Amino acid sequence: MISETLARALARRGVHYGWVAAGVTFLTMLATAGALGSAGVLLLPLQEEFGWTNAEISTALAIRLMLFGLLGPFAAAFMNRFGVRQVTATALAMIAGGIVASFFMTEVRQMVLLWGVVIGVGTGMTALVLGATVATRWFSHRRGLVMGLMTASNATGQLVFLPMVAALTEAHGWRLALSVTVVGLGLAFALVLALMRDRPADLGLAPHGETALQPAPPPTTGLRPLLVMPIAVLVEIAATRTFWILFVTFFICGFSTNGLIQTHWIALCGDFGVLPVAAAGMLAMIGVFDLAGTIGSGWLSDRFDNRRLLAWYYGLRGLSLLYLPFSDFSVNQLAIFAVFYGLDWVATVPPTVRLAAERFGGERGPLVFGWVFAGHQIGAACAAWMAGTTRTEFGSYMPALYAAGALCILAAMLILGLSRAAPRGGAQGVPA
Repeated sequence: MISETLARALARRGVHYGWVAAGVTFLTMLATAGALGSAGVLLLPLQEEFGWTNAEISTALAIRLMLFGLLGPFAAAFMNRFGVRQVTATALAMIAGGIVASFFMTEVRQMVLLWGVVIGVGTGMTALVLGATVATRWFSHRRGLVMGLMTASNATGQLVFLPMVAALTEAHGWRLALSVTVVGLGLAFALVLALMRDRPADLGLAPHGETALQPAPPPTTGLRPLLVMPIAVLVEIAATRTFWILFVTFFICGFSTNGLIQTHWIALCGDFGVLPVAAAGMLAMIGVFDLAGTIGSGWLSDRFDNRRLLAWYYGLRGLSLLYLPFSDFSVNQLAIFAVFYGLDWVATVPPTVRLAAERFGGERGPLVFGWVFAGHQIGAACAAWMAGTTRTEFGSYMPALYAAGALCILAAMLILGLSRAAPRGGAQGVPA
């Protein structure tokens, strides 16, 4: 196979194949994130072409965001059962197929099925859990750096492609614009099939930073264990105060980012005379500052109290959202918003992951974070629906902005309710 030949060639040069696996995963998450974020350009064109309301379109996009999060706890189990390569390739095919099929839709229910269910399931199987799985399996040394880059790829990819997609939509229509996204997904699909392997042991390698091979655990049989284990963990952790604080604050995180700004930003700016391409450019600017903020947050989370970091992140985000309705939506004032808001777009992820691991143990921490991330996407879905409904009913996005800003201030106060140190035993998440 290509991967075996490449692995031997890299080994002769002292380069571990894990970097290839990480690179393919980075590009895959970038492509799927671009597909996820491109939905933001559909609101205005679909309203003009089909006469659908903002609320109807937002409902489909809200379902997509919810499935994107709810599948997280199960995606890792499916990757363990069927392999990273097979699950990722299937997910990419679902996303590309859903987008292509949407070129021929004529009814709202078709959009709900394609953009809500099909694309929601596909992107949910390639969310942050994919990056966490690859980083954990392939890296012992530099694992934190790799995970930071994966997180930045997922979040930034949802924003940086928007100017190109918006410009193509304005010049040639939304179908041609999304065709470019399909090409990117196809490239990622080819790279996954050619280069991705499930584990280092498949190539006779130890994880980066280790010397001993780590063989794959015995495979599970049937689908029931894949569905029961995440549910069993949820039932156990749902009895803890720690989980609910992390869940609620991450719900607010999703409400104030993906669901509100990412989904409705272009339409919001359009209400103030800002052209779609210019509005998408501001989202790309947010993405650039997010890249720096996320990597910097990972560095800070290793050195400072994660509760206080999160309180600062949520507090500053809340203030930036409350500032936005009072701005005049000029380039200068939108740039100020983009800087402060962009720096903590997903800077909340590294401290939240660390808190989950500290409170619930290293083995269950990632699965617990999967459920916390589900809360993030439920919040995003609620914001996508609420913002679309307020725009349809009241002709303004302002109520949604005020609500998001106030919720972020609440999140800053809630996260400080966690004890400073992990509870005794750390693995159970029982509040101190």
